[in-house]
Amino acid sequence: MLQRFAAVTILVPSYDEGLAFFRDVLGFAVLEDTSLGSDKRWVMVAASQRAGTALVLAVPSDEGQRARIGDQTGGRVGFFLHTADFWGDYETMRSRGVRFLETPRREPYGLVAVFLDPWGGKWDLLQPADRPGEIR
Repeated sequence: MLQRFAAVTILVPSYDEGLAFFRDVLGFAVLEDTSLGSDKRWVMVAASQRAGTALVLAVPSDEGQRARIGDQTGGRVGFFLHTADFWGDYETMRSRGVRFLETPRREPYGLVAVFLDPWGGKWDLLQPADRPGEIR
């Protein structure tokens, strides 16, 4: 029986570039960084040590994969970063150079703004509404 969704892979140009963004800019925790030999590593990051889902940072092994960096979801928002302090995180991310594509907006599901990772991948910074149609 399936228990939980544990991790998703995201392609990055290099492990160090991936860590520079996720750890240093977004403040993610490094859950694991293990050498696999031949310049390969098993690198997992998450929003916190206790986060339920992690990202596996993967370096492309061929040109086809390399072409997908930043476009893993066909130009759609593919990743959703929840927060309990939208405005605090929004300002911190902006001060660290994160590029937002829009002014934050209120939706029935919460307060949201789309931002880009350094490779063009689209993310939502989202503070979910406590109840449908209501935002704290």
